[in-house]
Amino acid sequence: MTNAQIAQLLGNIATMLEMDGANVFRVRAYREGARIIEVLPEPAAQLAKTEGRLQEIKGIGKDLEKTIRDFSTSGTTEIYEQLTKTYPASLMELTEIQGLGPKRVKIFFEQLGIRSLEELTVAARAGRLRELPGFGATAEAKLLKSIESAAASPASSRLLLHAAWSVAHELSAMIGNIKGVERVERAGSFRRRRETVGDLDLLVVGGTPHDVMGAFTGHSYVHEVLAKGETKSSVRLGNGLQVDLRLVAAESFGAALLYFTGSKAHNIELRKLAIEAGMSLNEYGLTRGDRTVAARTEADVYQALGLQWIPPELREAGGEIDQARNGTLPQLIELSDLKGDLHMHTTRSDGRDSLADMVRAARDFGYAYCAITEHSKSLGMAQGFNEARVRQSVGELAAVRREVPGIEVLHGLEVDILADGSLDLDDEALELLDWVVISLHSSLTQPREVVTQRVLRALEHPQVCVMGHPSGRKIGSREPADLDWERIFDRAAECGVAMEINAQPDRLDLSDVNARLAQSKGVRFTIDTDAHAAKNLEYICYGVFQARRAGLTADAVMNTRSFAKFETWRHGKKGAAVPKTKTVPDVPQPRADAAPKPKTAAKPKAAAKPKAVATPKAAAKPKTAKRR
Repeated sequence: MTNAQIAQLLGNIATMLEMDGANVFRVRAYREGARIIEVLPEPAAQLAKTEGRLQEIKGIGKDLEKTIRDFSTSGTTEIYEQLTKTYPASLMELTEIQGLGPKRVKIFFEQLGIRSLEELTVAARAGRLRELPGFGATAEAKLLKSIESAAASPASSRLLLHAAWSVAHELSAMIGNIKGVERVERAGSFRRRRETVGDLDLLVVGGTPHDVMGAFTGHSYVHEVLAKGETKSSVRLGNGLQVDLRLVAAESFGAALLYFTGSKAHNIELRKLAIEAGMSLNEYGLTRGDRTVAARTEADVYQALGLQWIPPELREAGGEIDQARNGTLPQLIELSDLKGDLHMHTTRSDGRDSLADMVRAARDFGYAYCAITEHSKSLGMAQGFNEARVRQSVGELAAVRREVPGIEVLHGLEVDILADGSLDLDDEALELLDWVVISLHSSLTQPREVVTQRVLRALEHPQVCVMGHPSGRKIGSREPADLDWERIFDRAAECGVAMEINAQPDRLDLSDVNARLAQSKGVRFTIDTDAHAAKNLEYICYGVFQARRAGLTADAVMNTRSFAKFETWRHGKKGAAVPKTKTVPDVPQPRADAAPKPKTAAKPKAAAKPKAVATPKAAAKPKTAKRR
């Protein structure tokens, strides 16, 4: 049984437990287990053969290990059999439809006897759903639209960048330790930091084909060997990711890295430039007739074409060629530029770590400041804060500032934008907060004009600082709200409200396209993790990648500022001007991968851990501005 199949079954157990009214922590344990197994590069079924091996992975306990072992050996387990006696497995397909959760699917099943997607579709077309409490004709029509949309968009075979991250680094580190290997680079969409990765390209210099290809195809992560040769081999891993490895000559490595990094559109533009200059460009080098003009490094090839070296994140044929020709490429934000995280949750709402532990983790991560932003009251399942809870929180934040010195802590809240555009707290409670994040969590399928007006109204509230995960999307599982972004960004710029780039791997919201548009409108940004556990702080690198793909500089992101300068902006953000974009000097050398490596358990002993880049250093502690 593959990791994807095991993860699906664990997720199904979580869904059925939720339908059954089980303890929320038990539900969460199975959902977390599904997430861990889904991204695990090594086959979980193989690990399960050795008792206790899976328990070495954080988040997998004794019960989950037994469940996984049962699935991998017999295809089922006791708890799954018990739950499916009450809730048919066919119901699980319904919960994957946008707008449907376990509770609503349970209502369909118990009141209308609906057991499958086909039966749901028939019932919706017959108008039977609108008879249910809280589910009228409009909701019925939206559901039919979601069903049709899902049918027209088959599941993607691409993995989230996060799901490919650890295995990419571990495989390249293992290969780098082989005798004679001089260099290993990860190319393709992975190197361009796309939100999802279709496959992974590894380029290797040095070593013998026997040693390199043997170690690669024989790695414990490999589920299937697709091809094995002297210069190229292809495998499929336990998580479904295809990995292609190529042995490349040192003298043409730069040209190969450029070619296999892509994008295809970027490469086409470069080839056009080469042809115009009487040259030819391919994976072996830039040539003029029989003479090689440049090939050893990417920078050599770009320079020979009259261009600055272009960061991989920008290589999408989106104007970067002209910028490189004119010397106006932006100096992209780096991970080390960030001084704080402004979107974090604790056990006081739906987080997994305590207030003190989250603040301490932010400090130890190297941040000078952070904002604690629990949910507001409309998210009842997340223990959202009402007005009285906000007042109580004032004292809790004061206490944690004393308990955890060395970091500035803002009293924040993630406040829901209600269906009519009002905020989920009264003004008196909002005024007690230092930092107000507004977010869409419900009614995401409202018509374009309705949801746009809703957000426009919310942006105008004087206490609002930033809009969190602005589109509300979840990559591969939930479509974004249909917002008129031009109007949203114009209003945000007028009101001095920043837009968040949410670093959660399945959100990465804003998209790079919308972040570019927002920047053109003069909107400011924050990059935050939306962390629900201390370990989630590592996700910040994915938000930085998204910002780099949008061409953002450190000046455009407010939490790159020292706390004193951040406070100056926070108190006077209305009408603040956007600084001009900086440029980089001609032909800079390519930067190394600059992101911390997310922790992964059950690593093979042969894989050496790549060196981690230092996290942002804490800025000198400025005098604290008076807080509420």
